[in-house]
Amino acid sequence: MTRRSEAITVLLVALVLLAGCSGAGGGTDAGGGGDSGLTQASMAEERASGAAASGDGDRGERTDDAAPARTDRSIIRTGTVELRVDNYERSRSNLTALVASQGGYVGESTHQVHESGAAAWTEGRVVLRVPAENFSTTMDAIEREGEVRASRTATQDVTEQVVDLEARLENLRAERERLRTLYQQANDTEDVLAVERRLSEVQTEIERTEAELQNIQRQVAYSTVTVELTEPRPDRPAPDQWYDTPVVAAFLESVEGVGVALRAVVVAGAYAAPYLFVFLSPFAVVGGLLYRYRRRILGSS
Repeated sequence: MTRRSEAITVLLVALVLLAGCSGAGGGTDAGGGGDSGLTQASMAEERASGAAASGDGDRGERTDDAAPARTDRSIIRTGTVELRVDNYERSRSNLTALVASQGGYVGESTHQVHESGAAAWTEGRVVLRVPAENFSTTMDAIEREGEVRASRTATQDVTEQVVDLEARLENLRAERERLRTLYQQANDTEDVLAVERRLSEVQTEIERTEAELQNIQRQVAYSTVTVELTEPRPDRPAPDQWYDTPVVAAFLESVEGVGVALRAVVVAGAYAAPYLFVFLSPFAVVGGLLYRYRRRILGSS
């Protein structure tokens, strides 16, 4: 192997080790962010100490070397509202128009119709995505759409996660550029294949990290509000007491009842006649024979 190939191999190994270190640092959560903050604080103290040592001894003099704190926070806001509404379809249409007026859109809509006899009522859910700056306004308007049964809001600070992903992307892109330079300089086939393999791994990691970052940024930019809509279940009418029925109506109902009973007897007799004929005919024949036999005996005596 030539000296040039050895140098490329050594540099490639160094890049892999450097990427591993940056990946371990970039994949940490809020807890890892605390270590980063501690390191930045230590660096700030060292810069402040150096400035104090090189100054003229004036303790009141301020230094501008300290890095400014991040003021823009990445916050994911979510809300859930349970409403009792008079008409599901009308309320769903109103919510659709509301979120459109706020620059958002309907992410999901489902509903179910319940039936009990002749009564029916609808329950459903509408998921709204609204720009984060209009979150509070939208929540207030939603709560005015019906009777609020429950309302909840939540926030999640993902600033440290966004910072870590951005730093990881920066390191991965820088490594990709160094690998591209190595690829152009490599002459040995083994070195070219090694650089290509590592370049493919870095590109895959870049795409995965970009997708994760974009997903978080979408959640930060558009808050999610889930609205549960429920129509009131129709009450069953209470049955009237029998003694509240008017006299004439009671008499007519009784006459009608007698007619129904007579018709039922006639119909039942019609149904039973064939069975009676089949089952009672043998008994009638036997009875007739017994009657004639008895008369014959009595006549002979």
